[in-house]
Amino acid sequence: MANWRIKLSLFLNYFVFAILLNSVGTVILQVQNNYGIPKTDAAILEAFKDLSIAIVSFFVASNIARIGYKNAMLIALAAVTVGCLLMPSMPDFAMNKLLFAIVGASFALIKVSVYSTIGLVTPNEKEHASLMNFLESFFMVGILTGYFIFSFFIDDKNPKSTTWLSVYYVLGAISTIAFLLLWTAPLDESAVKTERSTSAVQDFAAMFQLVALPLVMVFLASAFTFVFVEQGIMTWMPTFNKEVLKMPESLSIQATSILAGSAALGRFLAGIVMRKVDWFKVLVGCLFAAGALVVVTMPLANGVQISENNSWWSMPTAAYMFPLIGIFIAPIYPAINSLILSHLPKQNHAAMAGLSVVFSALGGTLGSRITGTIFEHYGGETAFYASLIPIGLLILCLFVFRNLIARK
Repeated sequence: MANWRIKLSLFLNYFVFAILLNSVGTVILQVQNNYGIPKTDAAILEAFKDLSIAIVSFFVASNIARIGYKNAMLIALAAVTVGCLLMPSMPDFAMNKLLFAIVGASFALIKVSVYSTIGLVTPNEKEHASLMNFLESFFMVGILTGYFIFSFFIDDKNPKSTTWLSVYYVLGAISTIAFLLLWTAPLDESAVKTERSTSAVQDFAAMFQLVALPLVMVFLASAFTFVFVEQGIMTWMPTFNKEVLKMPESLSIQATSILAGSAALGRFLAGIVMRKVDWFKVLVGCLFAAGALVVVTMPLANGVQISENNSWWSMPTAAYMFPLIGIFIAPIYPAINSLILSHLPKQNHAAMAGLSVVFSALGGTLGSRITGTIFEHYGGETAFYASLIPIGLLILCLFVFRNLIARK
């Protein structure tokens, strides 16, 4: 298989950052226990992660070809390795903020580079969409794995224990392996590096010109709304399991893996189904199913009693059913990203990926913050019921997106 080493490297890079980025829900639960941080204040960790993603993506995306996609990814992996190795020796909330800022900034480099590299290593639109879906599926596998890795280091008998910080030694080791694999993998970037007659300022201005395109505007609105829903649910799922479903802490984190696993399955199946079925029918059908699942499962969370058994077999029904929403919402993001990139020239891919990351990060920050605020003041069930609003808005965005693509 052509370019197999660089493709393998892209998968491992995504795996590392899937664990780190989506550990924010677990860490929010831990800082509430370890440092007595209220929910609304703990939610700031999402902002440190997402705003650093947005800021770095905004300023770097249009010029990342000058840095080099491979160089940018190596810088990102080196930064998170150092951050992970420092975490256990500095057990306080400030270091949590710093690490998520490092992870966010590094992921901005990774995601823009990965999305741009896909265009270099795939020969056509179908291959592009296929690799995009499989990468995003593997991202969810990383999230799933991360929940089990973190839960292994958590001491249920001593909620204030900081032994969970030792997990970062493991994550530092994984990111080091990813660095070495990428370093030795060849990548031909000549297609985007040769004959560049524009300046950095002109490239930056070109990114703003993309925003003026109606198709791009609707895509960015769709990406923002999707991540608003996804991060609102994913970030607060461990806390929902613990406080609403009355589950032990380590089990609350492990059970969140159902969401990641169902999302990975959803993206994998969508990659197969959308080869034969129109993407619009698939995505809108998924969103209606997601909304129906919210309506059906939230009443099951009422009046759950604390169980003395700390096992998967003793979990409430809602703990199994609601995370299946991942099957239905997960296919949205890779599908719309592949569609927008497939309709733009390769030289615009880095700028478009950067804009996608910026708006996704802003959506994630706002979604997590609003969900956390509703959770604190009105309860977890109301917070997750509220996801029906952006789900409805996303359906409207997809209608407009389809019409604009048809015209183009």
